[in-house]
Amino acid sequence: MVARTRTAGALPDVLDGYAELLADVSATGRLLRRPELDALRELGEQAAEAGRSLRELVAGHLAETRRTWATLPGVARAASAAERARSGDAVLAAVEAAVSALGEGHERAQRLAVRQEEAERREFVDDLLYGRSDLGRLAERAERFGLRLARAHAVAVAAGEEPFADVHPLVRRIERELLGRFGERDVLLTTKEGQLVCVAGSSERALLDAFATVALEPGSGYGSATRVAMGREHAGPGGVVRSYEEALGALGMAAALGLGQPVLHAAELLVFPVLLRDRAAMADLVRTVLGPLTQARGGAEPLLATLQTCAAAGYVNAEAARRLGVSVRTLSYRLDRIRTLTGYDVADSLHRYTLETAAMGARLLGWPEQQV
Repeated sequence: MVARTRTAGALPDVLDGYAELLADVSATGRLLRRPELDALRELGEQAAEAGRSLRELVAGHLAETRRTWATLPGVARAASAAERARSGDAVLAAVEAAVSALGEGHERAQRLAVRQEEAERREFVDDLLYGRSDLGRLAERAERFGLRLARAHAVAVAAGEEPFADVHPLVRRIERELLGRFGERDVLLTTKEGQLVCVAGSSERALLDAFATVALEPGSGYGSATRVAMGREHAGPGGVVRSYEEALGALGMAAALGLGQPVLHAAELLVFPVLLRDRAAMADLVRTVLGPLTQARGGAEPLLATLQTCAAAGYVNAEAARRLGVSVRTLSYRLDRIRTLTGYDVADSLHRYTLETAAMGARLLGWPEQQV
């Protein structure tokens, strides 16, 4: 057998020369030669590229073996049952080797196709999230991966203590859950920079909520995410980039501020970028309002944490003390120290707002670890 020349769109004649090969094997009892096996591997690869399944390929060769069996020289001209058995055994050995070679070639083509598909998908994801491609061309490519970029989309990003890759078990777990509940929708699930990313159409908010739920609580045996951030909905191909950047910004903001909630919405954190636009004014506020806390025994950090926790607890002292792991008496002592050192009292609504804003700024600027 000789490997055929590849022709785009043409189906190779996978049985051409096969009957002659079996006839020669039955007459001589020989094994298949290396060039013949290489030709069969090439044939299997061509068949895969032409869209023929491995089952179809194997079935065709077995059917041809059965059709020609009685006419094979070694079988038809055998002088005894023993000769017929030896010839038949040689033919079956050749069939086994042929089918194995065909399978190797077919699998090789499938692996190459998968690698190419993965490379194209990764390139598309990079272009989609970073906006590095022509938007019209990007929209055309998006349809292949299940997205209709003419619509508005929102992006959710999940981060964990360990990086997530495409082969991470949690990725497969989320894929099964989302496909099982929502079917094929306007959605793309992928990974980027060690984080899980879910892009969904504006009408699929329930899907993003389900993504967050499964990412945070996937069940036993899976490494879960620790936090999920959701960007706002934006229209067009560039909208995906904006929403993705908002989700990343929300994750960074939460880490800087020490926010405890596992699900973050960028729309609820818009105040922080506004605060940081005038960095000099924010630094001046932190130095002026909170600077005196550095005179406290143990430094400013415990008192700064007390301010933040009280705000998160709605200024309910019992709840704030529980979250801090201290007694209510200790909490009251800390609040008194804050009032004494800064001159601001959390019992006063205006003072409270000033302290909260300064505390946010301190976290955003990295104070007191970093000088401002």
